[in-house]
Amino acid sequence: MTGPISTSELPADAPASTMVPNTHLMAALLGERDAHLRLIEKAFADVKITVQGNQITAEGPDAQRVTGLFDELVLLVESGQVLDEAKVGRTIDMARADLRPSEVLGATVVRAAKGRMIRPHTAGQKRYCDTIATNTISFGIGPAGTGKSYLAVALAVQALQARQVTRIVLTRPAVEAGERLGFLPGDLMAKVDPYLRPLYDALFDMLEPEGAQRLIEKGTIEVAPLAFMRGRTLNGSFIILDEAQNTTPEQMKMFLTRIGFGSKCVVTGDTTQIDVQGGRSGLVGIEEILKGIDGISFVHLDRKDVVRHKIVGDIIDAYDRVDQENGGAGGR
Repeated sequence: MTGPISTSELPADAPASTMVPNTHLMAALLGERDAHLRLIEKAFADVKITVQGNQITAEGPDAQRVTGLFDELVLLVESGQVLDEAKVGRTIDMARADLRPSEVLGATVVRAAKGRMIRPHTAGQKRYCDTIATNTISFGIGPAGTGKSYLAVALAVQALQARQVTRIVLTRPAVEAGERLGFLPGDLMAKVDPYLRPLYDALFDMLEPEGAQRLIEKGTIEVAPLAFMRGRTLNGSFIILDEAQNTTPEQMKMFLTRIGFGSKCVVTGDTTQIDVQGGRSGLVGIEEILKGIDGISFVHLDRKDVVRHKIVGDIIDAYDRVDQENGGAGGR
C-alpha cells in the first residue's frame, strides 16, 4: 500500500529544510536552468523555496510537504531515474495527495526487452497494478493514454515469466468504427488484424518481435478477436479483454464466463469511446452488476494518469467539458 509522505509534528507553515546528500545530484534534481525548481515553485506559489549549496529550505504553507517532495525526488534520482517536466509534475500531484512518489515510480512491473524497466508512472497506475496482482478479475476504466492495456500486457508477461500462468490470451472486439470489415483484403484474421495491432505492439515492446512471435507460434501467447472466445474455458491463463466498451452486454457475459481455474483476467475500456451499434456497451453498468463479488475489482483512471503528450490530457478535458455541457452526449 502506498503510504503517505511523513511529516513532522510542526505546523504546516513552519520553515522546513532538507539536505541533498551529494552535490552531483543537484543538477538532476533542480533541472536544466532550474526548470524543475520553477515547476515546484509554481505549484506551491505560497511557499518560498531557497537553495543554498546542498540545502533546500521552504517557508510558508505546505513547507513540510515541499521539502518532503524534494526528499522523494532525491530518492528517484539516486535510483537512476531521469527527471523531466512530466515526471516532476506527476510527483507534485502525488505529494499533494500525501503519497510517496518513490514508492509509486520505483515499483517495477517487468523487465522488458533490452533491460528496460516497465513501471507505473502515476498513483492511479500503481493502484491499477496492485489491483490486478490481488484480484482474479480486474477492470481498468479510463481515457486514452492512461496505460490500461500496456500495463496489463506487462503484468501478463511478468506472470508468464514467473510461471504463474502457462499462457497469455489477448482479445478485442472487432467493431467497425465507421469502417467496413468486408471491404478489407484477406481472410478473417487479416481483416481483424488491424484491431489487434495495439496488443501486438505492446507485446513486441516487452519481448521484442522475434521473441513474441516465437511464443505466438507455440501457442503460449494467443491474440484473437473476441468472437474466438465463445465456447471455450481458459485455465491457467492471463486473459486481457481490451477495448471492452465495444462489447455488447451478451459478449461481456460470454467473456467473463470463459475464465477457468488458475486464471487471471483484466478488462480494459473507455466508456467515452463506444462504437458498438446502438450504444449497448457491456462495460456500461457492469460495476453495478458485479459489485460485492469477491475477487473482482474496478480501478478508474483519469486525465491525471495520462502519460502521453500533455496535449492528450488537454484534449480529454476539452471533450469532458463538452460532454457535461451536452448532458453526457459528448465524446461518443
